[in-house]
Amino acid sequence: MSDTDQPPHEAAWSLWPRSRAAIVSRQAVRFALTGVLSCGSVLPAQATTPESRCYGTVSHGRIDGSVKLPGSGPNFTGYSTLGATAGRTHVHSKVAQTIVAAYAAVERIDPTLRYVYGETGWPSGGRFRPHRTHQNGLSVDFFVPVRNAQGQSVAVPTDVTNRLGYDLEFDQDGRYGEYRIDFPAMAEHLYQLHVAAKAQGIGIALVIFDAAYLRRLFATPRGPYLQQNLPFMKGRPWVRHDEHYHVDFAVRCASASDK
Repeated sequence: MSDTDQPPHEAAWSLWPRSRAAIVSRQAVRFALTGVLSCGSVLPAQATTPESRCYGTVSHGRIDGSVKLPGSGPNFTGYSTLGATAGRTHVHSKVAQTIVAAYAAVERIDPTLRYVYGETGWPSGGRFRPHRTHQNGLSVDFFVPVRNAQGQSVAVPTDVTNRLGYDLEFDQDGRYGEYRIDFPAMAEHLYQLHVAAKAQGIGIALVIFDAAYLRRLFATPRGPYLQQNLPFMKGRPWVRHDEHYHVDFAVRCASASDK
């Protein structure tokens, strides 16, 4: 969907300021105003739904037969019930299976770790404000795993006071208030995502994370594997990725012009 043929409520939001705080703040309000209901499938315990079909690219595409990520599991939760109800947590079926399998693998290694995933995309894909990608079911945001002042792994706070998590600002040491980024837990998750993706016959096309933190991520036990096997973005993204890491999965998609 182009800027010229977007729905009226999309066009209205495009007129608002483009700062990170502003775009994510209005995103939270938009959830309440639009009340969009999801129309994709919900991933069942035993994945038996037909495989999704993606078109185009993450920045210009769409998807048929997407699935909605589970709202929670033994060691993970979605970032927002409101966001999920609005239809903002749909992905390609193979991506969904990869995500669930990776969380299960991490749980077997350390059941005390807690994770939160963020936004993914619309049930049918297309323009997904305020993101520049997330259009064909292959893009997923994962919030950084954190530990609290007591050293416990806890879910990172994501609510309307911090723009559903997207307005958290971690300092140069990876700290935000009482929370600190758990780099080993993040590295383990990325490792398991890569393993699970290969098991599904797909891959990981790109990982975006704040370059200032990469040294600490690569210093973890899984760090050397991540350096050798995952394509981290080189250069600066359009907004800082300190509170979450963005993953684009590699799935063969049809042309955007195909029907």
